[in-house]
Amino acid sequence: MKKISFFSITVATIFSSLLWAGKPGNIETADNGIHFENITFNHTLKESEQQHKLIFMNVYATWCAPCKMLMKNTFTSPKVGEVLNKKFVNISIDAEKGEGIALAKKYKVQAHPLMLIIDSKGKVVKRILGYRDSNQLLADVKTLEK
Repeated sequence: MKKISFFSITVATIFSSLLWAGKPGNIETADNGIHFENITFNHTLKESEQQHKLIFMNVYATWCAPCKMLMKNTFTSPKVGEVLNKKFVNISIDAEKGEGIALAKKYKVQAHPLMLIIDSKGKVVKRILGYRDSNQLLADVKTLEK
């Protein structure tokens, strides 16, 4: 009986967190949050080179509750938007759809959420795994600003 109750509570908790967090594919950043470019990865590499910026790539899965929380809470922060929009070319990739499938293989994505800092040649400069609040994310990228 205890096993059934524990299982029921676990399933209910996971389900409610998924509903609460929202859909990750719909990145609703505030006006001052991160502006994610809607461009291909190859175009992102070109933009990175032309603008002399690193790439901030958010890799997510639609079923990932921490990914949803990251998009809802951290990426909408004006502080985060101010830094990342100025210093990086920002893209967000669904690891299980379209171009994201090949990118997930190329960059060996094994867990979510994953944020990659990539140079204009496509080389990973830093991997940031897991949920980060605004301050944590800013601390993670601070040393990488060009």
